[in-house]
Amino acid sequence: MDTTTTMTAERADLLESLEVHRAFLRQTLAGITEEQARLRPTASTLSLGGLLKHVSLTEARWIDFILDGPAVMAMTPESYADHSRGFELQDGETVAGLLEEYDRVAARTAEVLASLPDLDAVQPLPEAPWFPAGATRSARRVFVHIVAETAQHAGHADIIRETIDGARTMG
Repeated sequence: MDTTTTMTAERADLLESLEVHRAFLRQTLAGITEEQARLRPTASTLSLGGLLKHVSLTEARWIDFILDGPAVMAMTPESYADHSRGFELQDGETVAGLLEEYDRVAARTAEVLASLPDLDAVQPLPEAPWFPAGATRSARRVFVHIVAETAQHAGHADIIRETIDGARTMG
């Protein structure tokens, strides 16, 4: 990949928006215990730690898609199981470890956003029931999706955190 910086105002805006929503998500995990990170206190099966893990894995996967194409997102029986596990903290996984990984993913995303030659570069989406047949996504659209995904899950995390101990990060 070309490492020349091309941080235009558009790219800076995308990154700033993503960083704002990342901060909201990270705030929902501030001061919680490992046990609290695994709690599922709402009607949903989501947990704070599981949301952080999912957002990090999903962002990394979409960046791989921008760089390597649809094969990295192809759905197989194993990948469906991996997707489900991506919402759950496994034995040995910690909030601190997940936050470190999220920082690594965030740094990579910022590097790709700054150095990608063209945000209009398009990749075909893999075949999946939730994608229209023959659909494509530009790098720009993928970055917008990452922002939206992060914002959506930061909101979920805020509700979960408030249910756990009354703390609110977004209101």
